[in-house]
Amino acid sequence: MHFTEYDTRLAAYAVIVRDGAILLSWFNGSTPGWTLPGGGVEFDESIEEAVVRELYEETGYHVRVGAPLTTDSFTVADDGRGRPFKSVRVLFDATITGGQLGTTEVDGTTDFARWIRLTEVGDAGPRVAIVDRALELVARN
Repeated sequence: MHFTEYDTRLAAYAVIVRDGAILLSWFNGSTPGWTLPGGGVEFDESIEEAVVRELYEETGYHVRVGAPLTTDSFTVADDGRGRPFKSVRVLFDATITGGQLGTTEVDGTTDFARWIRLTEVGDAGPRVAIVDRALELVARN
C-alpha cells in the first residue's frame, strides 16, 4: 500500500526507570490500561520536544531527553474514518530533572501516572504492548 493511501501518526515516548520502578501513565481511551508516558508529535515540534511536552502533561515531571532506544509501529485496517492507519512510535531514554508526579493534562487521554515496580507490572492491570517493549529493553540493560 502506498503511503498516500493511509494515515500516519508519529508519537514519542519515554522509558524512565528509577529505584526498580518504571514510570507509567493510565490511558483512558478506547482500550484503557497502562502505557508509557508520551504521545503524538505536533506538526510544529521535534520528536524530542514532543517527549518533553507529553511527559510534563501526563506525569508532571520535567525531563531531559536522552538517546532513542528503539522504534515500534502497528497498523489498523480502518481508523473509524474509512482509512487505514499506521502508528510509528519512537521510545527514548529520559531523565527527570524536576517537577512532581501529577497529571497536568486536562480532558486528555491520561488520567494519572504512577511509579510501578518492575516486578509488579504484570499484576498492575491491563497494559498496552508498548509497555512490554519497554520492559524488554530494560531487561537487556
